[in-house]
Amino acid sequence: METRDETEETVMADAAKKPKYRVIAEFLRERILDGTYVAGQALPGEEVLAKEFGVTRPTVRQGISELRAAGLVEASMGRGTFVRSPHARPNITRPRGLRREQDGRYVEADAIRWTSHGEPTATRTDAPMALADMLRIPPGEPMFTYDEVHTAEHGRLRQTHRTYIPFSVLVGTRYEETAPPPAPALFTALEAAGHELHWVEHVRTRMPMPDEATTLRLAEGVPLFQLFRVTYNQRERPLVLEEFKLPGDDLEMTFLYA
Repeated sequence: METRDETEETVMADAAKKPKYRVIAEFLRERILDGTYVAGQALPGEEVLAKEFGVTRPTVRQGISELRAAGLVEASMGRGTFVRSPHARPNITRPRGLRREQDGRYVEADAIRWTSHGEPTATRTDAPMALADMLRIPPGEPMFTYDEVHTAEHGRLRQTHRTYIPFSVLVGTRYEETAPPPAPALFTALEAAGHELHWVEHVRTRMPMPDEATTLRLAEGVPLFQLFRVTYNQRERPLVLEEFKLPGDDLEMTFLYA
């Protein structure tokens, strides 16, 4: 039977084998769960933890990222990291939908000033089965596809935006021989072609693929929101499919109903 001293030595030996950031994460997690740090309380600062554990501040940040991914803490810009309450509002609230400006342009309802990295270029793709089902077109039908990466607030907010436009939607329009504009400018073009538009959004959550985590700068364990927006005309025909991917760790989306 192990003595208390032998047990402590075993625990210390196990801790020595773990990466330092994980030791920090487990130390803080235990104190959150046992009530040492209560909901709304600030954790010790990065400099304090770095000195206590004899590590660099990036190592501390990596440990805290594990707690954020587990939903135990949340960071407040310029204030620090706080124990999260299950009833706390996220730092970012995104109204969902579109609004029409007086000049006829459509813009996102969130009113965030997004910057697109690079000019979106149309590429030809064939509709995979899942997307073909949403657009009610045969699998393999050719589509124009646009890809964009958007950032805001000096890169703190990030999202990807992909637009799919089936070739069959463009038959008989001036875009039959040339690529149409991407959304949301596309909506004005569709209305000019005689379509009366309305939209339906489908929201899912899932864990990101490695390239998605890199693009969105997601910490390990952080899920993403995958949002599909389908544009319909007055005959309920799907015309366009948009796909948004957003970080899901500190985001609340609000949907407004007319």
